[in-house]
Amino acid sequence: MSHSLTRIWIHAVWSIKDRFPFLKKEERIKIVDHLKAKLEESECGVRIINGTEDHLHALFLLNQNESIKDIMKNIKGESSHWINENDFYKAKFSWQIGYGAFSVSESIVKDVEQYIRNQQEHHRKMSFQEEWELLLKKHNIVVKGNH
Repeated sequence: MSHSLTRIWIHAVWSIKDRFPFLKKEERIKIVDHLKAKLEESECGVRIINGTEDHLHALFLLNQNESIKDIMKNIKGESSHWINENDFYKAKFSWQIGYGAFSVSESIVKDVEQYIRNQQEHHRKMSFQEEWELLLKKHNIVVKGNH
């Protein structure tokens, strides 16, 4: 085979520092559009980005030439700078350190997309912390200490 071919879907989740509810609907739309553009520039095909006031979810294809660590570092760092530079908020904005990134089988991409699309409805029933713990459990990730 003369080509390297990949199709790896990533479900990424990250929150605002101290889970402060900065992302009101109007700002969230602008930030999501900016994040989509940055991921596309990194050659990561974006299926959806959505979230609530204190965290975001993204479903995208992993660029085979970049690590998840570098992609997440770049989009979080660049978007924090962009948000602060454009004076979205009176207080300094920053994302929480870290993120979750989970592989998604092609067979359930539509289900994960729907899950991300319905974040506001989903979080009427479950907190971010409960959701986070469920994601970790679902993906067999055991974390010692604070997470």
